[in-house]
Formats: sequence, structure tokens, C-alpha cells
Amino acid sequence: MRSITTLTAALFLISGCTTDTKAPSIPGSAEAFIPAPSEITLAPGDSLRIGGFDWDFGRAQEWSAMGQRWRTEWAASVFPDSKQDRRPLVFRLDTAFTEEAYALVVGAAGVEVTAGGEAGAMHGLVSLRQMMPNACETGICSHVTLPQLALRDQPQHGHRGLLLDCCRHFMEVDFVKHIIDQLALHKMNVLHWHLTEDQGWRIEIDAYPKLTEVGAWRTEKDGTPHGGFYTKSDIREILDYAAVRGITVIPEIELPGHSRAAIAAYPWLSCTGDSLPVPNDWGVFKDIYCAGNDSTLAFLHTVLDEVMALFPSRYIHIGGDEAPKIRWAACDKCQTRIAHHHLHSEHDLQSWFINEIGTYLADNGRTLIGWDEILEGGIPDGATVQSWRGTDGGVKALQAGHDAIFSPTSHCYFDYPLAATDLEEVYHFGAVLDAVPAGTPGKLLGGECNMWTEHAPQHLVDSKVFPRLVAMSEVLWGTADTARFDDFLARLDQHYDRLDAQDVDYGLETVPVIASAERTDGAFDIAVAPAMRGVSGTGAFFPAGQAAPEQVAPIPATFRINGVGEVRAEITHRGRILSNVERFPVAGHLGLQAEHVNIDHTPSPYYPGGGSTGLVDGWRGSQDFRDGHWQASQGDDMRVVLQWSDRVTVDSVTIQFYLYQDAWIFLPDLIHLAYYVEEDVVEVLEFRPADLGWPAVLAPDDRQGPIELTLPVGQRTHRVWLETFNAGPCPDWHDAATEPTWLFMDEFIIHGAAD
Repeated sequence: MRSITTLTAALFLISGCTTDTKAPSIPGSAEAFIPAPSEITLAPGDSLRIGGFDWDFGRAQEWSAMGQRWRTEWAASVFPDSKQDRRPLVFRLDTAFTEEAYALVVGAAGVEVTAGGEAGAMHGLVSLRQMMPNACETGICSHVTLPQLALRDQPQHGHRGLLLDCCRHFMEVDFVKHIIDQLALHKMNVLHWHLTEDQGWRIEIDAYPKLTEVGAWRTEKDGTPHGGFYTKSDIREILDYAAVRGITVIPEIELPGHSRAAIAAYPWLSCTGDSLPVPNDWGVFKDIYCAGNDSTLAFLHTVLDEVMALFPSRYIHIGGDEAPKIRWAACDKCQTRIAHHHLHSEHDLQSWFINEIGTYLADNGRTLIGWDEILEGGIPDGATVQSWRGTDGGVKALQAGHDAIFSPTSHCYFDYPLAATDLEEVYHFGAVLDAVPAGTPGKLLGGECNMWTEHAPQHLVDSKVFPRLVAMSEVLWGTADTARFDDFLARLDQHYDRLDAQDVDYGLETVPVIASAERTDGAFDIAVAPAMRGVSGTGAFFPAGQAAPEQVAPIPATFRINGVGEVRAEITHRGRILSNVERFPVAGHLGLQAEHVNIDHTPSPYYPGGGSTGLVDGWRGSQDFRDGHWQASQGDDMRVVLQWSDRVTVDSVTIQFYLYQDAWIFLPDLIHLAYYVEEDVVEVLEFRPADLGWPAVLAPDDRQGPIELTLPVGQRTHRVWLETFNAGPCPDWHDAATEPTWLFMDEFIIHGAAD
């Protein structure tokens, strides 16, 4: 039976804050809803005229959360003059609606929001807010007209979240609130708050004060301290702030891996008991919680007790990903645990460990969420899987009867550069969710976008998250339509002004400019053109080692490249000159004139780097090894051969490798450079890292980035080839000891001239 309860009929929109009803008014809009509503019908008739509306959305949300107190709180704050002509803003509860469903009607008599619950009423307020002119975001908004309409709406997915990593870089309380405000504006409803990591423990735990005294702080490579943590008072303040905005906060307490900060505070939590610092670099570390030690479980139970006392969320996220088993394999306590429970391996031990935590949470009325690695070896009953390594893990969880949240790296990792995941790619995530099999025993709860902060301190987070989160909000609401992406962009254009009013330092929708290469008659030209609407800028070519540009031109522009250097583009978007300069490392060299370029290895499908000719294409790999130009192989050697139809003079060659040992990327163990001296005489030069003055590859190294090597040749030849030999497995000191290393290379530059 349908039940309707009028929560209040005394909320009013004033039809004019003065007696001058002819005063000019600012028009509202029904064209910029984000996310797009499920159903909307524009009604004929005059617009609804209102005025004197004090649009403090934070207060409006507080009133919404007060239920029956709406009547006095709203009227008293918004309408101090009781003599004004009023038109009602009425909220109705209709139990035929689901909790988040709502209807919004704007008519000549006023505004009515019908909702199935408090969440639905909040969504109705958000839609009303999005109809108001953007000027209303800054305070009192007088004399506004709204078009008449009828709107019915509800989300398709109940879990619509953002992961915010406050561990790699600490975020201030006010910034976390800022993110919560934006989640509410976009009808998202979950903040997944990443609070413990290798690089920092961010939540106060009374029973273990060293977690924040020691574990919350690290010394950066330049010697400066970084850190911070949230007191329980801070957390309660944030939770209260989130609650009145309809946002559930799910804490993540990582285990058994990503636990170095806790081990730095209490070394007995690890297998070795060694005193270790809080790391100041990124990666996967082999020192993790000892699964064989009962005191480790007691520690985690106590931590989770205090977490559960703070957070009302049904869900507690425990991570469960990227936990190397090297220490467990050598730990007597862990091996005893394996034998006692008749387990077969350290992987089974991790499943046992996570099941123990899952049972403890369930006994306390909570549900465990873990990354898709928790599927390996068995998953706790009732646990929810968050699938990040593609969607296969999530589908397997659903088929096994477990609920799932989807956040694959392909669409949802907002720490990734726009070249990997741009706005349109995020918008197409809706098609991925639609393709998830229906009728499975488990339930697809929804999805999340993830903002990991290894390379994004607080001041960069907005530009990474926005506007991609705007697209994600429509995807998770369930109304994203890839065929109507242009319609979304039109609404986004209006939405940018609202983000400006909210002081959101948004970034770009995609890479702003693209560069293409053309080789003609021995010349190498780079053309730079806009790749995104609304951008302009200036391009320049800087030869290597020169502070001043050799060529400058407005974009679109073409530059003739002679030698090694960098094309740079300064970009303007929506009147803002962006601080980030787009950079394209390039090289015009003799190798580009070779008739044949062949590689004698199979590039990784993850890092193909241009395929068979990618190592000699004029594009040099940048500081980002994921830029698409680096070619890589894991565990194998790499070989490239160049051949000219006639002899050329090769003065020297330059090779660029990448070093990032935390990501298992090592320099080659050995290099062979060979060339023909005569038709059937080959000379082979052999080089080892120690001979070149490179950092030793078998010792820890802090460097990350390209390392360039130039070798003298001084020879006329028609064929040159390069062999680089993989360094072998990760050495014993490495956190991934025994795993195969990566070899990254680009570009093979030939210095010289054709005869």
C-alpha cells in the first residue's frame, strides 16, 4: 500500500524579497544536471520566480538530516521576514520509493520533493541546487526564475565511491571535507578512506600510541619530514560532516601487507623483529605482518576494535593486496602455523589470516572488503571483493556468491595520467559495468574511482580527480550513455562554473595537445596540435642542454628537429595558464634514415613502445615509463638491428634505459654494440655497468628515471645492432627477491651522417 507522509509543508521559497516584483531575475537551468536524471519532463508555463534564497548548501544538508526539525530550522534561517510572500518547498516521504529514489516537481505554486528516505531527499536538494544559477554557490541568490519541470530519478548502483589515499601524502582535515562536499554535489555516497600504509599510519589508536608517534612520520629523500595523522576528534568531526551530506566513510586498514609504518612503530609485528624506518619510497615491501605470531592478531583485533568504535560503516576495508611471502617462507612461527592448520603454502596462510580477520569483523557485525587478491586460496564467508586488476576478480566473486565493487585500473585509477585514462575512458566505464553478467548469486554493489597519492600531494589531488569524477558520478548513477558523450560534455561546460565557485582546482579532460612525426627526404618534423576542445598555447623546440628555445610558434605548429631535444607546449584552458608544461622528448638522428629496423625480442604487451620500429622512431622515453614510448621486456634480453642501403658514418650512439628498482626495473647486466667494419667483418664492443660508472644494480638505489649512455664508434658501416642483457632475478636484498626483473629501453640514437 502506498504511504505518503508530509514531513513539512512550511518550507518556503520567497517569490520576492522586496515589494518590487518586477526586479530583474537570473534564470536557472534544467540543462546541466550531473549526473543526468533517469526521467525529466519540462512543463509549459511561466517560470517559477523566487528571491532572497540563502543557498548555503552545507546548512541545507544539515536541515535535511534533521527530519522533522526542517520546519523551524529552515524557515527561521532563510526567511527572517515573516511578511514576505512565500511559495512552499515541500518534502514528502513516500514508502513506495526506494531509499535513494526521489521526484522533483517545480511548478507555479512552488517546489515539491518526494523521496523514499533521507538519501533521496538529499538527492532532490542536489538537483534543485543544480537548477539554481552558479552565482548562488557563493551565497545569497536573489531574484531567480526556475523552469517548470517534473523529474523522477534514482541510482542504478548503491555504492558510488572515491578512494582517497591520505597515507602516501597526508591530507588536511579541511581538504577531506572539501572532497566530501564534492562527492555530495555529484550524488556520490561513499568516501573510501585509506588510512594505513607503508609510508604512513594516519589514524590515532589509543592502545598503540607509537603508531602515530613513529608511524605517521617519515624523512623524505631530501631530508625534510613529512607526515601527520587524524586524532579521534578529527575523525569524528569528518564523520559528522560526511553524515549530514549523505556520505558513508569506509576506513581501510591494510593487512597483511603495506604495513611497514606499523612495523616501524612496533618491530615485533614483523617476522624478523628488525627495526625499520617508515619508507620514503614507493613499491611493494617484503616486511609485512607476521601471520604466525598470535600477538600480531591481538594487535589487529585491538586496532579494529578502536576503528569500529569510531566508524559506523557496515564495511571495513582490509586491503589484502600485494603481500610478498618471502618473510613468511623463512619464518619459524609462520611455518608452524602452516603445519598446525594443515595448510599447503604461504598463499594458504594469507587466506587463513584474512579469514581470521573476516570472522572477527563478522562477530562484531561488520563486513570485510578486500582487494581481489583475497580470492586467492579462499575468501571469508560474506566478504565483499573490490576488483582492481581488471574485472575478472569481481566476476569470479559474483559467481561465487560474494558481493563485488568494481574499480579496475583501466578506467578508475585517477592517479594515472590522462594519456592512460582520460575523461572519455572514464565515461565508457558504464559499458564495462553493463557487461557484468546478470543473475549471479553475488550482487554488484557499484564502483569506485581511486586516487592513490604516491605522486600527488594534496595540492595536486583536485587536478587529478576532476573532471574525471564528474564523469564517474554519471557512470555510477547509471545514466552514462557512450552514444551521448557529447551531451555530457555540453553539460560539463556549464558545470565548470559551479566547480570554479566551489574552488575546485580541476585539471583537463584529456591530453591537451598531441604531437605527430613525419619523415620526408631525411628531415624529421614534429607537428603539435590541440587534442582537447578549449585549449590554446605556444610550442617551442629546445635543443638538449640549451635554456633558450631554437624555434617558437603558436599551436598548431610544426618544428624541424635536428639532434636531441624537447618540444614543449604551454597550455591555456578556460582562461587559465596551466602550470604543467607538456613535454615531448625527441631526437632527429641518422637512425631515422635506416631502410630496415628490426627487433629480436618480444616486447611486453604492457609496454610495447611502438613495436618493431619503436626503438628508432624519433620519440624518446620521458620520465614516465608508462608514456607509451618505452619498450620493455620482463626476464628477457632485448636486441635491435639497423641497416642502411649504403654506408653511413656513425660517430657515436646514445641509448636510454630506465631505472626504477622499486618497480623491478633494472639496468642491463651487459651491453653489446656491434657493427660491420667490412662486408664480413664484425666488431663487437662489450660494456658492463661497472665500466660505465652507472649505479650498481645489485644494491639499493634511490634513482628513478631515464639513464643515458653514449658510446663512441667512429666507423663507416651499413649495419649496427645493439644487444642488452637482462639483469636476472631481483637480488636477495630486494623486496621481490627471485622475481624476474624488467628491462626498459628507448631510443637507440645514431649520431653521424649519410655519405
